[in-house]
Amino acid sequence: MLTTLATQSSQAIHFNDLGVGPVALDLGFFQLRWYSLAYLAGIALGWWYILKLIAQPGAPMARRHADDLVFYATLGIILGGRLGYVLFYRPGYYLANPGEIPQLWDGGMSFHGGVIGVSVGILYLARKNGLNWLRIHDYVACCVPFGLFFGRLANFVNGELWGRVTDVPWAIVFPEGGSEPRHPSQLYEAALEGLLLFLVLWLMFWKTRARYQPGKLVGAFLLVYGLSRFLVEMVRQPDVGLENLSWGLSMGQTLTVPMIVGGLYLILTAAGRREGGAGRTASEEPKPDPK
Repeated sequence: MLTTLATQSSQAIHFNDLGVGPVALDLGFFQLRWYSLAYLAGIALGWWYILKLIAQPGAPMARRHADDLVFYATLGIILGGRLGYVLFYRPGYYLANPGEIPQLWDGGMSFHGGVIGVSVGILYLARKNGLNWLRIHDYVACCVPFGLFFGRLANFVNGELWGRVTDVPWAIVFPEGGSEPRHPSQLYEAALEGLLLFLVLWLMFWKTRARYQPGKLVGAFLLVYGLSRFLVEMVRQPDVGLENLSWGLSMGQTLTVPMIVGGLYLILTAAGRREGGAGRTASEEPKPDPK
């Protein structure tokens, strides 16, 4: 067995040979990391895309709401994502090392925590402005794949969150993953959670009337993301101690189950909701009196 593993390791792709690393720019006194750029790119593209979406008929909010939404969503991503990782994946470690909680540049963000954080931001925006929170969720869901795609690529160049040991031809030996070749599961997730998810939501928004059925788009997002993550978890190396919980699933799979169930519910019940939902749309914004 040791001989077989050694042979596979020598034939596999070695991460260090790819010429990538976590630092995009190193000036000595300042380092710019790919992880930070991934978040900036995801937020910037998401902002650009949501402006294109709300420019279409029937938008649930105006431009000024979208600008505010970007601010709330950014806070939700950072705070929710980090706290979610701390609570879901490594509570014991961070309880012993609380000073490391703010160190976002070292990685460690939970998508599920980020979803909760963004949802809280959307609820606050909707309540403050009398808008339909579910329809806003639909539009935001169409933009999230940008961040997921770049985030998974950042995980890859960081050499983190690698997959299980394998002998597939494209297996990679990650420096922190031992000497065995592993699945580049970060790239699988980038393809499924980023590219595939974006394509599904793009088709539904632009080629169907899904945006007029509140909850249908966010339901599709939850379903496709949940199924994609559940499948990738089969080849992704779970965090230590969270591999196979007492009910037979990893922590990552467990957290996707409510998403899959919730996504199915939203899709199946979307047609019964009143078109446009409650609250003002962009076209219903108060107009100034003519002079």
